[in-house]
Amino acid sequence: MRILFVGDVVGSLGRDMISEYVPKLKEKYRPQLTIINGENAASGRGITEKIYRSFLETGAQAVTLGNHTWDNKEIFEFIDKAKYLVRPANFPDNNPGQGMVFLKYNNEEIAVISLQGRTFMAANNCPFEKADELIAIAKERTSIIFVDFHAEATSEKQAMGWYLDGRVSAVVGTHTHVQTADCRILPEGTAFMADVGMTGPYDAVLGMEKDAVLKRFLTGLPVRFEVPKTGRSQLSAVLIDLDQKTGKAKKIQPILINDDHPFYS
Repeated sequence: MRILFVGDVVGSLGRDMISEYVPKLKEKYRPQLTIINGENAASGRGITEKIYRSFLETGAQAVTLGNHTWDNKEIFEFIDKAKYLVRPANFPDNNPGQGMVFLKYNNEEIAVISLQGRTFMAANNCPFEKADELIAIAKERTSIIFVDFHAEATSEKQAMGWYLDGRVSAVVGTHTHVQTADCRILPEGTAFMADVGMTGPYDAVLGMEKDAVLKRFLTGLPVRFEVPKTGRSQLSAVLIDLDQKTGKAKKIQPILINDDHPFYS
């Protein structure tokens, strides 16, 4: 079992990279499951139904979200109908949407879970306790469990990796938009990466116009951050190979595509 996961898609440049390279990556690596984090896909904040459906049409089987889940008001109109859209499961219990979905491949089920950290982020329900709850449910149906942990602090992400080692197939981090060089398989068989990185503007600061970000740092004054609509782009992803019977990870490989790291088919 091979899973391709693409990190935070930011704006139209990120969506263009998905359209261009996800089909190429699927042709080259032949993943059985493709997951995209789309929480920044609509101008850097949230997602629309049209974008969600475009990701599925491009080849994704599931789309995960994060702290910008509710930033685009349109989401309230379709999230409960979107079977493959996964928002953080530890949001308050009365929130719409779902925090775990089950996908099928060759009569096997795969659980995809989204969680959000609390360090330097909103005070949602405990992601560790919610992970325990959802894993218990998922284990009744499958041994293959994939976790997208959308968190700010590397320490919290590493802690989650160790907490879930041996109980899930993979814990990959999103949110900080910079790909980390710490891909590994933990001792009990869980693939881990602190942050997969972002897919979108390359000549920017975390996907935002660099001049505005520089002005904020230099002056301390409020500045409106915008996502560039033109310029160079990048795609960040990770490829994970699993033992289909046990759900344990066998290999984890980062993928980075930009002008400094060209894609070779």
